[in-house]
Amino acid sequence: MRALTLAQPGTCDTLRLAELPTPVPGPGQVRVKVEACGLNPSDYQRAAYGIPEWEWPAVLGLDVVGTVDTVGEGVTDVSPGQRVAYHGDIRERGGFADYTLANAAVLAPVPDGMQAATAAAVPSAGLTAYQAVARRLGVGQGDTVLITGGAGGVGGFAVQLAALAGARVFATEAPHNADHVKGLGAEAVIDFRNDDIAARIQDLTDGRGLDAVVDTIGSDSATANLRFLVHGGGLAAIAGRPDLDAVPPFGMAPSVHEIALGAAYTVGDDRARADLASMLTKLLTLTAEERIDPMLSRKIPLEDVPAALVELSGRGVRGKIVYVRS
Repeated sequence: MRALTLAQPGTCDTLRLAELPTPVPGPGQVRVKVEACGLNPSDYQRAAYGIPEWEWPAVLGLDVVGTVDTVGEGVTDVSPGQRVAYHGDIRERGGFADYTLANAAVLAPVPDGMQAATAAAVPSAGLTAYQAVARRLGVGQGDTVLITGGAGGVGGFAVQLAALAGARVFATEAPHNADHVKGLGAEAVIDFRNDDIAARIQDLTDGRGLDAVVDTIGSDSATANLRFLVHGGGLAAIAGRPDLDAVPPFGMAPSVHEIALGAAYTVGDDRARADLASMLTKLLTLTAEERIDPMLSRKIPLEDVPAALVELSGRGVRGKIVYVRS
């Protein structure tokens, strides 16, 4: 089969097209004929230093959509011919290839009529946002929510999910992305470079503060945003843990949630992996009903993936880029 391979840890411009043996599913696995695969920051991040469990040459690509081709021993609830989507295991060869293997438990059905590229834009970013907004923070009607990086993949889904839940959504972003983020459902966009963020939040919430924060930036940002929470408020950390010493103990009493999607494979159990399928099924349904925009910005062939990943690493891409098999 044709695959985009990484010979050793490095930048994504070192990825090369090659021929690899078509994989054979083991117990509990299925082989998927790839139709599309989304590009994510985790691709270039993991390429830089590799994964100890990788079989070399490695194949990147976590967000796969395709048709089940063959099932392994013990798989009874999935049949060849089914169209599926899933968030893959970072330790295994991924979806930038003609065929790849998947754990049967994580598969979500692709709604009838949905294009492969649309479905492939959802898993990593959508599942991370869904875990943060719906599962961990429990955002609901009338809550005040701050989402940092509202034009990014996770941020964009988080804005939409929080707005869909009836929350008042504020986001930090650069001015040139403000209209886009408002279009996703944000009530206000705060210029993270030039605005006094604390003053803006005080003004937007009439001095009350925030019920929830989804921080997609890093530890320093998450720590700074703790101070904006109301008593009993919560923060979901996507890119780095906050320092709880930034707020007095047993006062504000914040809840802090670390979102680690891929850990469903590495330290999670069967229930955690099945939950990936459950959450993705919900997200794909919302997408099919046009209640969520998958933010698909570009479809590319396999040979263009290396340059697109280098572009993505510059953190200037808005929306989702998806490889679509021709």
